[in-house]
Amino acid sequence: MRSLLCAAGAAGIVLCTAIAPAAADESDGFTLTDPRITESSGLAASRAHPGVYWTHNDSDDGPFVYAVDAASGKTLATITLRGVGDPRDVEAISVGADGNVYVGDVGDNLGGSWNHVWIYRFPEPKQLRSATVTAAQFTVKYADGPRDAEALMVHPKTGRVYLASKKEGGGGALYEGPARLTTSGTNTFRKVAPIDLWVTDGAFSPDGTRLVMRSYFGARIYRWQDGRPKDIGSVGVPIQQQGESVTFTADGRTLMYGSEGGGSEVRPVGLTGDQLPESAKKDEGGAAGSDANAGQGADGSQLNPSFTKGALVLGAATVLVVALRRLLRRRR
Repeated sequence: MRSLLCAAGAAGIVLCTAIAPAAADESDGFTLTDPRITESSGLAASRAHPGVYWTHNDSDDGPFVYAVDAASGKTLATITLRGVGDPRDVEAISVGADGNVYVGDVGDNLGGSWNHVWIYRFPEPKQLRSATVTAAQFTVKYADGPRDAEALMVHPKTGRVYLASKKEGGGGALYEGPARLTTSGTNTFRKVAPIDLWVTDGAFSPDGTRLVMRSYFGARIYRWQDGRPKDIGSVGVPIQQQGESVTFTADGRTLMYGSEGGGSEVRPVGLTGDQLPESAKKDEGGAAGSDANAGQGADGSQLNPSFTKGALVLGAATVLVVALRRLLRRRR
């Protein structure tokens, strides 16, 4: 079974290499060197430590979060979460403006059958060294029933937490949490917008004016307007074994994409035109793009028909690979 997964993944990589347009790399990427990080499923740029990214494994690990140095790819600190029980399917991570790190134990390998999931929160350490910290645990339910989700985003201005479900049973969606999470009861998340994407992660820009959502084989940028996302087009995604995570760099100019797999790479894609957050556009003299960027690659080039067709084929292959991986987990 594992050889089948590797073969399917390799075929997808070959296909995508042949058809994917070049992306503008405006920030250096890096490789995760820690042998413990084999299923990096979430990624978040640190607010307190420039050049550091937080990540974690998917399932079958434990209550661990890793601080990784982008310059070397080495783990600078391992944070063990105390008081959160046994995590089931940790899929996402985000750093809030309140100085806390939010971890989303929100995946559901059983297809959206768990009646609740959890979010964990702990203060971002002032010093990067391995430690055990007590985390707050929040019980989460969806107003319209259980969902499988892999994306958690904390808005950098309002502090409100959002989750995005995967495209299953009629389509994915963005869900909004209460204004403030509580540990004393259930936190109900309500649908605020459809997301026509098989979402594996998402992130707000540092200024809160853009939202990115990625899937295994594509990504879209949204303008955040009056608490709702407005789709302004596609953005390039690098070739990866199993694309699981995305975050903005601290300056908002670049997206950093992560993948599962041992020794996986975190790869950058530079933003242009209207994809750029408002603060980044102001920094470069107020140059503004337009919604004409929709359907363009990160370098501004149009996505040609061969790329679109190839992406669809790769998408189908990737969904098959992921389904087989999840089937393996259930049989363990």
